[in-house]
Amino acid sequence: MKKIRLYSGFERFWHWAQALIIIALAFTGFCVHGTYRINPFEQAYQLHRTLGFVLVGLFIFAIFWHLTTGQWKQYLPHRQKISRQIRYYTWGMFRNEPHPYKKSELSKLNPLQRITYLGFLVLIFPVLATTGLMTIYYDQVKLWFPIKLETLALIHTIGAFLLVTFFIVHVYMTTTGHTVFSNIMAMITGSEEIPTEDDPVVV
Repeated sequence: MKKIRLYSGFERFWHWAQALIIIALAFTGFCVHGTYRINPFEQAYQLHRTLGFVLVGLFIFAIFWHLTTGQWKQYLPHRQKISRQIRYYTWGMFRNEPHPYKKSELSKLNPLQRITYLGFLVLIFPVLATTGLMTIYYDQVKLWFPIKLETLALIHTIGAFLLVTFFIVHVYMTTTGHTVFSNIMAMITGSEEIPTEDDPVVV
């Protein structure tokens, strides 16, 4: 194994800030939705709204960072077939098979991660942000776009469940490194141990 620098300071800040904000948004969102009632509705709504604006601001800044640093290329779908990656996650890793994809400074995400994260960035988050903003400014939106508030709320809720699902799966996938906590430690320290060129890797 050799240790390489994979994640910059901003990437780690962006990752953990997103995680904390998404957890808080889920907590306040389900409170607003009426799933449970810990905070008063108005307090939960105002906090949910504020956190939503913070996340949108962070997302916009992250887009700027990715474009200016060229890191957006990390999310482009890979030519390599994802079938081997799916097989590894569903079968191979339980049989101690070698990981079919080797990380590097220029390619941090495996083919399945690229598609999953791209879906989050271009589908789930934009839907949540758009419907959330349209709900907040509904009095102005309805003058230009004939959509019911209930419809916006339904789409936003579906997006929220997709995001929670993505979050749960993401947390589980962090445990599939060469040790249970290696991926989490890499996102804390910025460095990760990867197999050397002599180690077996499925190609």
